[in-house]
Amino acid sequence: MTIAQHLATIDRLCFEEFPREHGAPAGSYGGPGGPGFHVVELERSAGSAGGRHGEGEEAEQFEAHREALAERLTDRWGEPAWMSLDGVFLRAQLGDERIPEPWASLGSHMRNAEVWQVNGTSRWVALGVSRLGEGLEFRLLAVITEIDPP
Repeated sequence: MTIAQHLATIDRLCFEEFPREHGAPAGSYGGPGGPGFHVVELERSAGSAGGRHGEGEEAEQFEAHREALAERLTDRWGEPAWMSLDGVFLRAQLGDERIPEPWASLGSHMRNAEVWQVNGTSRWVALGVSRLGEGLEFRLLAVITEIDPP
């Protein structure tokens, strides 16, 4: 997909109704969502088939795609907040604080995200690169939510 297609997907989800149940498809895009949020996979790598060869290059490629898309979102909504999700993950694991979805789940596989508030709405857009574990694929994810970041 192109940046223009990614932007169109994000734009549509910014105004689409949220799923009523967790794990439900995000509108017409098929990604997981839940009450108050959509999560959409914009790109996915092929994974590294059991080795580390090329993982650094692949990570750089996904970060470059994220940066290019982030530039366009910044042009629309201004400078994003940079959010470390490591702390969110730790706070959720300690159990001292209830971290709401989608933020709690994102912290388990995304190190950080850029976050914008969508002008004229109560919605937020978070953009980041997800990876569930070593040797697994990278995913460029966009999250559209009405749930304030923790």
